[in-house]
Amino acid sequence: MSAARPRDGLRRAMIEAGSALLALVLLIWSLLPVYNMFLIALDPEEGEVEFTGHLWPPEPSLQSFVEVVTQDARYLEHFWQQFGNSLVIGVMTTVLTLVIGSLASFAVSHLRLARARLLTNTALFTYAIPASFLIVPYYRIIHAYGLSNSLWGVIAAQVTFATPFAILILQLYARLIPTELDDAARVDGASPVQVYLRIYLPVMIPALAVVAVYALLLAWNDYLYQAVLLLPRNGTFSMVQGNLFADTDAEWNAMMAAGIIYVLPPILLLLALRRHVAASLAMVSAGV
Repeated sequence: MSAARPRDGLRRAMIEAGSALLALVLLIWSLLPVYNMFLIALDPEEGEVEFTGHLWPPEPSLQSFVEVVTQDARYLEHFWQQFGNSLVIGVMTTVLTLVIGSLASFAVSHLRLARARLLTNTALFTYAIPASFLIVPYYRIIHAYGLSNSLWGVIAAQVTFATPFAILILQLYARLIPTELDDAARVDGASPVQVYLRIYLPVMIPALAVVAVYALLLAWNDYLYQAVLLLPRNGTFSMVQGNLFADTDAEWNAMMAAGIIYVLPPILLLLALRRHVAASLAMVSAGV
């Protein structure tokens, strides 16, 4: 017994060391592209230092960030308008996904609708078809409803893709909540609307936070639907980034600086909701 204990301790220490090493490698691998963005953004020579093997620019400069803020760089003459369009699409997609997803989940799980499982399964079936395959029929639908070159057309598309996931996550989380809360509210005379507003939404905040982060990232990182449904005058920053691959002499440092500024809203949202996201994941893990 005494010889087995040191052996178990050594095995545990080796597993922990291996796990820590693997985590470090994955962390470096994940942060390497982000570091590369900073490296190019700080280079005053339009990102050329990135191709010379330097780990840090010899003369780092914030000039590229100044050019982005003042809209002096090529392709970025309307940066704040494009950033605002992206923000409108992201925020409205998030809000509408939360509203539609929470109402659908509440109706399925709390109002005991008939064939509720068929409804959720049908919604999830949309993920079996790649989004790129749906762009042509979706374009025709948007054109038929007069939403061509409209931010609302892109918002409608993103909400369509985000809502099935929202319903799934909210339903899984709702199963972990005691039904006695609803029963007590109904005994006190609460209507379904009151149960939804005063019981369901406050309890579901952690799951709603997860859905909000997912919906914003889905809309924020989209390029295909924005490029097809919008004209350049109503374009977003994702569409501008696509011009990089068509220009052999692009201002890489300014574009990377703009990219760093562009990723700030999702990061800020995740930081603001990190406690709720962690609580949701912990509760789902405990329930599983």
